[in-house]
Amino acid sequence: MTMSDNLNTAPAIDISTLRFSWGNGQNPILVIENLQVKCGERIFVEGPSGSGKSTLLSLIAGIVTPQQGTIKVYGKHIDSLDGASRDRFRADHIGFIYQMFNLIPYLSVVENVTLPCRFSKRRRDRAVGRASGFETEAMRLLNKLGMDEPDVVKRPVTELSVGQQQRVAAARALIGAPEILIADEPTSSLDAGHRKAFIQLLFQECDREATTLIFVSHDTTLANLFNRTIRLADINKI
Repeated sequence: MTMSDNLNTAPAIDISTLRFSWGNGQNPILVIENLQVKCGERIFVEGPSGSGKSTLLSLIAGIVTPQQGTIKVYGKHIDSLDGASRDRFRADHIGFIYQMFNLIPYLSVVENVTLPCRFSKRRRDRAVGRASGFETEAMRLLNKLGMDEPDVVKRPVTELSVGQQQRVAAARALIGAPEILIADEPTSSLDAGHRKAFIQLLFQECDREATTLIFVSHDTTLANLFNRTIRLADINKI
């Protein structure tokens, strides 16, 4: 089965007998017997600070690998890939809104948003397919997030407010229509108005491409907007 076939037929995420700790001999922080997410699902993940939510996201994205168990993303065993192959898979298929944003300080807003298109031909081609160029697609996303003012988009991201940086990180994750979008506390620095616009854009873009959304937040009032809520305490056997 080709990668293209897998993207159409396999569950988006399939985790089995997972066990993870941050070092040899350390007590595990995640023990998950089974977790499946369907293609196109919107999943809300909740749990207290320190419960392993961000670690679970890093495992799904292939940033770290488990000591035991399997993690399949659209049928691909990312737990068995080497580091370079996991990086390539993530660049092509996963958009990640990091809790600390991970923006490049010496790049402008637009340059940060288009960064995935410079690392992944797949995402570049998909972005260009939506617009006349990937920079045009970046501006479309920024416009939806209220971030398209000329004096804003040319600034280094270090000159933006925390809320503005958060929206830039979201546009960067969305560009090129990745099959999975992972969002780690993506609305924590947004006011009510920008939070509503952000959620609307996230859902619109995911619906447009049947993108699977994994969304972590302490704001449980958002949970009813999603197809399903996963409480980490219910699936983590620790």
